Amino acid sequence: MEKGLIGKKLGMTQIFWEDGAAIPVTVIEAGPCVVIQKKTKETGGYDAIQLGFGRKKEKKVTKPLQGHFKKADKGYFQFLREFRTESPYGYEVGQELKADIFEVGDRVDVIGTTKGKGFAGVIKRHGFHGGRATHGSMFHRAPGSIGASASPSRVFKGTRLPGHMGNKRQTVQNLAVMGVLADRNLILIKGAVPGSRNGVVLIKSAVKGS
Repeated sequence: MEKGLIGKKLGMTQIFWEDGAAIPVTVIEAGPCVVIQKKTKETGGYDAIQLGFGRKKEKKVTKPLQGHFKKADKGYFQFLREFRTESPYGYEVGQELKADIFEVGDRVDVIGTTKGKGFAGVIKRHGFHGGRATHGSMFHRAPGSIGASASPSRVFKGTRLPGHMGNKRQTVQNLAVMGVLADRNLILIKGAVPGSRNGVVLIKSAVKGS
């Protein structure tokens, strides 16, 4: 059965493994998440479960969402996310999922929103080398020619140019779970994951991991 949770990135630290190696890990507060809805091929066209995470006051929830949350009768939530699964029948509406559904050694994919960095030039955004930093060069950090003259008289789609950097959904695949603190709903994942502190992330069973 595929596993998935909504979590909040708390930051990074390091742990020391049995052989003395220092391993950088990201600490994620994963859950508790509540199953709000089950979708099956018969009812929704595909198999999935919808999870809620992060408590919210009733007065801040719209009337349609209040009715949706009352089916699970577990309160109101700030975040709703769907997780595809081949067997939604193993879950029940109102069921709580906590960090202990994952174990040390599991492989996971983590989805988050990268840090927004505003408008950036081609050197910061795409890693261009730029021109010489000498006097009289007149070509330092510019993108240079983009090859659009009389023909084809336009800029090709996908041309790397200055623009908005970051603030995009990104998935990091096949990360290892290095620790699970079930009593505090914390998961320690090896390496870095997208997003800033307190950013919402999705943790799912790895598609390519074994």
